[in-house]
Amino acid sequence: MNKSLFLAIVDRLSQEFEFFQLKEDASGRSTLSPLQKCTAAIRQLAYGGAANAIDEYVRMAETTARKCLHHFTAGIIHLFGDEYLRHPTPEDLERLLAVGEQRGFPGMIGSIDCMHWEWKNCPAAWKGMYSHGTDKPTIVLEAVAGQDLWIWHAFFGAPGTLNDLNILDRSPVFDEIINGNAPEVHFHVNGREYDLAYYLVDDVERAFGVLQARFAVVRNPSNLWDKNKLGNIMRACIILHNMIVENERDSYLRTSEFQQGEDDDPSFVVRRNTNIRTTLGRRADVRDTAGYLQLKEDLIEDIWAKYGHLPNLPNDM
Repeated sequence: MNKSLFLAIVDRLSQEFEFFQLKEDASGRSTLSPLQKCTAAIRQLAYGGAANAIDEYVRMAETTARKCLHHFTAGIIHLFGDEYLRHPTPEDLERLLAVGEQRGFPGMIGSIDCMHWEWKNCPAAWKGMYSHGTDKPTIVLEAVAGQDLWIWHAFFGAPGTLNDLNILDRSPVFDEIINGNAPEVHFHVNGREYDLAYYLVDDVERAFGVLQARFAVVRNPSNLWDKNKLGNIMRACIILHNMIVENERDSYLRTSEFQQGEDDDPSFVVRRNTNIRTTLGRRADVRDTAGYLQLKEDLIEDIWAKYGHLPNLPNDM
């Protein structure tokens, strides 16, 4: 995170939340500044250390540093969550579909996978529910990420004993489609038309790696007891990650600037939802096994038709 982005966050928090505003104590001395409080919070997220590890750096006690962390994460979610952890708009979907088609997967709008975060201080009564295969309890994050590492969906809190399919069954990732709120998508693969976009599975490791590299707090075992506070930390890290992605990308084509060229003939169409189908009908479409197998076969044929003529790369490349 560069300095200008961090200072913008500090300024916004100091304007919106009383906790981050500069005050005076009973003796007339100034209390901790907004910069000190936000620095204490961001260092705990970035380095994953204990709250008392920053007492000399920002001259702050352990209890105050922990309060700064929880107020900071709650403030980030409140101020920036709607913008940086939103559902894709029709313009977003057009860009995601264009990127997917360029990479050889027409109709693909991202990749979905799960990540486990070790919960070191999980309550003893819950350890059996959150431990799978080992004696280390974990909490699962399900995420959808695009090619540019922007995370579009985050579902956190499932116990580590669940596998990916169980978590997907609990996840709200398809709720917008089932409830009729998601934009309609139409695309062609191998000459056949489809009206539901799809995700690739087990292809988000790069996004998880970058998220953990930026915020060691979600890479190291968590020492907190409160599951709700753990959820706030994870969501705040994802929001900050998306803010960094937007701030640092140079070749990224912003949503408002995305336009199809006059000579382009895309194989997809995105429209506002007409909400004609029933909820049960949309749920059946999402769970259509025959449609999934047909799409899989069409993708194989489409990829082979486009790239099958290319020579194989040497084994040492």
